Amino acid sequence: MTGRPGGLGIGDRVRFCGRDQVVIGVSGTSVRLADTAGVVVTVTVSGLVADGDFAVLDSRPRPGMPQVSVLDGLPAEAVEEARWWERHIVEVLTGVPPGEGTVPRPEYDPGSVTLTRREQAKAAELTAAGHPVTASAVAKRRRRYQEQGLAGMVDYRARRRMPPHGRADAAVVTAMRQAIGEAAEDSTKTAAFVFRRTREILAEDGGEAGRLPSERTLYRLFGRLEAGRHTTGSARTRRSLAARPEGPFGRVPAAAPGDVMQIDSTPLDVLVRLEDGVTGRVDLTGIIDVATRTVTAAVLRPTTKSVDASVLLARTVTPEPMRPGWPQAMRMAESALPFRRLLSIDERLEQAAARPVIIPQSITVDHGKVFVSESFKASCAFLGISFQPARKATGTDKPHIERMLGSVATMFAQYVSGYTGRSPEYRGRGTEGKAVWSLPELQDLLDQWLVIWQSRPHDGLRDPLHPGRAFSPNEKYAALTETAGYVPLALSPDDYIELLPATWRAVNAYGIRISRRVYDGKELNPLRMQHSGVTAGKGLWEVHRDPYDISRVWVRDHWNGGWITVFWTQLHRVAAPFGELAWDHARKLMPAATETELADAVEDLLTRAGQGPGDVPAAASAKRERRVAARTRAVGPSVPARPEPEDEPAAGDPDGGAGEAGDGEAIVPMPIFDPFREAENWR
Repeated sequence: MTGRPGGLGIGDRVRFCGRDQVVIGVSGTSVRLADTAGVVVTVTVSGLVADGDFAVLDSRPRPGMPQVSVLDGLPAEAVEEARWWERHIVEVLTGVPPGEGTVPRPEYDPGSVTLTRREQAKAAELTAAGHPVTASAVAKRRRRYQEQGLAGMVDYRARRRMPPHGRADAAVVTAMRQAIGEAAEDSTKTAAFVFRRTREILAEDGGEAGRLPSERTLYRLFGRLEAGRHTTGSARTRRSLAARPEGPFGRVPAAAPGDVMQIDSTPLDVLVRLEDGVTGRVDLTGIIDVATRTVTAAVLRPTTKSVDASVLLARTVTPEPMRPGWPQAMRMAESALPFRRLLSIDERLEQAAARPVIIPQSITVDHGKVFVSESFKASCAFLGISFQPARKATGTDKPHIERMLGSVATMFAQYVSGYTGRSPEYRGRGTEGKAVWSLPELQDLLDQWLVIWQSRPHDGLRDPLHPGRAFSPNEKYAALTETAGYVPLALSPDDYIELLPATWRAVNAYGIRISRRVYDGKELNPLRMQHSGVTAGKGLWEVHRDPYDISRVWVRDHWNGGWITVFWTQLHRVAAPFGELAWDHARKLMPAATETELADAVEDLLTRAGQGPGDVPAAASAKRERRVAARTRAVGPSVPARPEPEDEPAAGDPDGGAGEAGDGEAIVPMPIFDPFREAENWR
């Protein structure tokens, strides 16, 4: 009979009454012990255990837990044979086959027949039935069954497993693994290149290239070694997988909204109609809260600059207002957010959309120029935000924003007209003709989609105790405000201006000059030619500006506090606001031009871009001008405003009193070179 695993059995050495003894018999609750002198004693189990010196010196090894899935994946014939042997071995051990009564046959009765006799009887029975086997073979299977259970009855040939890399030489495996590792940062190549590199590595190590197996074997080995590495696939995916850290991923705890936030930027896979058929892709910059998966803000810009991250941060800590045409169901009052309680903190939430206001505690960013700029660092310092740069080329340090940007592509961008796919390989025909959305329109659509995102159940917000239930970001936000005691404090309009990039300028008699532009207004009268009182700024005045809207700037009133809004004096020359991109382009063309000439040049650029090239073929510079103008017009002012009536030109005076110089002068068009006409004249 088999003993209970871990029990006391015959042959075990124990210490009892101060002497080393051997268990020679176990009957019911009695144990017979014999010492080295041959003295035999009988003691009960309770008395044996109660002895103060009792200890098991050595015992039979405890058998391991049998493999419950040993039959999974085996052929049906091998499974049937294992169960057939189990039936006969159980009869040898217990006298009764499994599930066939309780009275053993006389030749298998454990009470009267020894184990050896029972093994011999089973061997004779199987041999007579046409399955020749010896008693020693039955004993061997019996011992395997006692140690391994049903797994010991399976034919070892059916359980044999091929080595992970087949029968290939270990040196070949090492060389090919090195060749695959070298290809992680290179351009994508075929498997034949990896085979050639493997041969070179073997030769460098003093081996023989002739040890390489056949081509079919090499392909099988290559398939095993490069599994999950994309060696012959996408280079971007391959680099991302190579940068993945070893070991299990860690998790940064986020118990309240804003504890951990992540920010990143990527090109949006949508062609946007910038102006009169000029299409181009824009950059999407977004920020997400890890605790609630709330996308607090996302902006689209033709060109990503450092100010974009600061403006994005400003939108994160200010309510999202409802826009004309948005469904009433998108209002915060109609959502799962604790609207009534939040309304007592900020009255602006009355007309806000269903997107919570979250104050970041720490922000994880990559090493892009947008996020490591001094402007963004200063904005984080102003709001008391911990700035946490991720490791270079390690997207796993900010996986939530990476996944969110991918969700925008799959859940939003592909439904937008003008979707290009993630690469030219996935781009269809006639995509440019479908780019019907302008940048402001697309931004409005994205803002609506982000509000809908807030009410959508998120797979990463499942209840640990009830994993079948997934929360939406708004529901998670409402729950965490109860458990974490989070109180959001939205950003005021003055604080919004604080996030804009700053510069120091003097307030002269004509106003403030920034990049050859003059800003002036009657509000500056008390500050003209005055010392600001800030010795660290050498008496200059702090000016904040938005590079995407150069129509006005904000001057800090160091004497009385607050901000003074000052408009550009040449604003009347250009009807539409334009940004630094168009201004820098015009200044490069005429580096020595005056302010008025630069304003006229930009106006002429926008006019010609709006009219189109006509019958004249567009040169490279003309195409560049059209694109600059289109991108500039697409980027509207961050804070819409109109100049004061005093700053606008009088009716009938389009120049604003600038004089009549140059009026009526004839414009002589420059002749265009015609090679065919010149060739005829030459003949």
